[in-house]
Amino acid sequence: MADRRIVGAVLFPGFELLDIFGPLEMFGVLKQHFQLVTIAERAGNVPSAQGPSAVAERDFANCGHIDVLLLPGGIGTREQARNPAMLDFLNTIYPSLEYLASICTGSGVLAASGLLDGRRATSNKMAFAWPRSVSDRVHWIEQARWVEDGNIVTAGGVAAGIDMALALIARMHGDQVATGLANATEYEWHRDAEWDPFARLAGLI
Repeated sequence: MADRRIVGAVLFPGFELLDIFGPLEMFGVLKQHFQLVTIAERAGNVPSAQGPSAVAERDFANCGHIDVLLLPGGIGTREQARNPAMLDFLNTIYPSLEYLASICTGSGVLAASGLLDGRRATSNKMAFAWPRSVSDRVHWIEQARWVEDGNIVTAGGVAAGIDMALALIARMHGDQVATGLANATEYEWHRDAEWDPFARLAGLI
């Protein structure tokens, strides 16, 4: 399985559980195609926003090669947007990535890193004001389930990350594989990146 892509999941104190573990479930079912690793500033236990900790297997300095990097949201993003270690890590690893993807308010951290400058991006609709306040150099899209701009993909809030993950899997391995995965996990995949009833609920449109 030497040709498997390595999917790195970034963890930080206060990360949102479903943001990261929803997409990881999708990638992780396809063991023939993907290997999952968890990464944090320091290896070891990392507490989530909901309380339970997850274990980071690798640290920023020794994360090795990564093909797809996933950055979740959560209340901890506010601190990470001011964390030089996180911002330096993102800028250092980005040139070697095939895809960089954020979920929820993780896009606010990407905005702080400068990697979204001049790009289209979205975020959690109920918390949209915060990432938008981080940078005015990003073309923020209020109504979108996820937004693809080159090899950087940003998802809306929490569960939207699963739809985004399936879209990325379809990019890499075809629609039939992604559809089969959605069916196997009994997930109703919203395939339209512009499907977004939550923007209206949040008063963004």
